[in-house]
Amino acid sequence: MKQMEVTIMGQSYLLGCPDGGEAALTAAVAQVDREMSAIRDAGKVKARERIAVLAALNLAYQLAETPREAAPRAAPSAASGPELDALVKRLDEALEHDGQLL
Repeated sequence: MKQMEVTIMGQSYLLGCPDGGEAALTAAVAQVDREMSAIRDAGKVKARERIAVLAALNLAYQLAETPREAAPRAAPSAASGPELDALVKRLDEALEHDGQLL
């Protein structure tokens, strides 16, 4: 697994990336950055962790609303179960220095 440095809303993050997953990770980072920047630019929310939660909810809602037939098929290496839990833990750790959500 290689590491990639990415930037979301002007903040750099060092993320683990499976071999061959660079394009998918870059696309995911761009989508998250667009969503978070749009929320920030709307001017109603200032705290980065709140923006991240709202962006995650917006993206999850969009994914849930996408008809199953039209949704792109997940790659066999897509995060699920323990991998998803590990990803959530890494996100929590990355946001830890920003303070508490509530």
